Amino acid sequence: MRINRGLYTKAAPCLQLRLLLRADAKLDWLFASLMHVQPDQNVTMTNRPPTDHSKSPHHIVFLLLERFTLMAFAAAIEPLRLANRVAGKPLYSWSLVSEGGKTVRCSNGAEMAVTAALDEIPKDALILVCGGVDVQRATTPAILSWLRKRARHGTMIGGICTGAWTLAKAGLLDGCRATIHWENHDALIEDFPEIDLTKSVFVIHGNRLTSAGGTAPLDMMLALITSSEGPDLAHSVADQMIYSSIRTNRDTQRLSIPARIGVRHPKLARVIEFMESHIEDPISPSDLANEVNMSTRQLERLFRRYLNRSPKRYYMELRLERARNLLMQTDMSVISVALATGFTSPSHFSKCYRAHYNTTPYRERGAHGREDEPV
Repeated sequence: MRINRGLYTKAAPCLQLRLLLRADAKLDWLFASLMHVQPDQNVTMTNRPPTDHSKSPHHIVFLLLERFTLMAFAAAIEPLRLANRVAGKPLYSWSLVSEGGKTVRCSNGAEMAVTAALDEIPKDALILVCGGVDVQRATTPAILSWLRKRARHGTMIGGICTGAWTLAKAGLLDGCRATIHWENHDALIEDFPEIDLTKSVFVIHGNRLTSAGGTAPLDMMLALITSSEGPDLAHSVADQMIYSSIRTNRDTQRLSIPARIGVRHPKLARVIEFMESHIEDPISPSDLANEVNMSTRQLERLFRRYLNRSPKRYYMELRLERARNLLMQTDMSVISVALATGFTSPSHFSKCYRAHYNTTPYRERGAHGREDEPV
C-alpha cells in the first residue's frame, strides 16, 4: 500500500491512527521512510506490529573518529536533546562510540568519553560517523569493516563533516548523491569519482545521509525531526537554538561569489565562476573575456578595479589554493596534484607554489604528515 504524504496530512484522524499503529516496532513510519525514499517520493507502508512510541525512542549512534570536529558533532546531537525537552518525553536517545571504546580527542584538543565500543550498540540504530582533521588516518580497517557489516544489514548510516570520506572509503556512497565540507570537496572527487558529489549543506539519499561541517548537521537533524515528529517540533527546536533560518538540501555551503569577494558585479562573478569550474583545464584570459562579451583589456581593468590584481594572478591563486587542499587532504603524488590543477610542468608548479606559499609542495606534504598541534 502506498500513501502519498500530502494525502496523509489531510486524512481523517481515524485513518491517521491506523497508519501510525502499523509503524515499525522501533522507528515510526515517517522516520523510517527516510531510509528508503527521497523527501519528494511516496512512502511504502508495510504491515508492522503495533508499538508504544513513548517507550521506543529513535536511537542514534555517534561514531567519533579521532580529531573529530566538535562544532559539527554538537550541531547534530543538541537538536535531539532539545527535541526531547520541548516534547516533554524521550523521542530520541543516543550513544557515543569509538573503536575499542576509547576516549576520543576532538580537533580542538578536548577529550570526549564514549559510552560503548563498536559491537555494543543496538542493531537498528541510525549511525552517524563524525569526522574532522586527518580523517584518512582516523579511518581504520576495523571501522571500515564494521560499517560495511552494518550496511549489509540495511542500517541507515550517515557522515558528518569529513565523515563522508569514511563512508566513501567503505564503499557506502558508490552511486549515491552526497556532500562533504567544501574544503574537502575537491579531494573527495579525486579519490572517489563514482560519487555524485554536491555542495549542498546536507544530502539524504536512500539510507545514506551526509552533511557538511560547521552548523550544517543542525539543518540535517531538523529535517529528520520534521519528518518523524512534524515541523512544529523542528521549529521549536530551532527557536531554542536561536536558529532563525533553517536550510534545506537545496541550499549550498558557501556564500555566493559576490558575497565572498564583496563585489556585486555580474560579469566579474561569472568570470570567477568559470575560473572555479576550470581548474584542471585553465581558460585563457581572451576566452574568459569572450564568455562575458568583453575585451581582454576591459576584463583586466575590471579585475584591477575590484580585486586589485590581474585575472591571470587571481586565476593562479585559485589553482594554488586547490593544489594546497589536495596536498593536505589526499595521498595524491605532487605530480598528480600539479596535473589536477592545470600545471603541465612539475617544476613550474613548484616555482609558483613557493612564490605564493613560501614553501615547496614537497615540504608542504611533509609538514602535513607530521603530528601537529590540533587545529
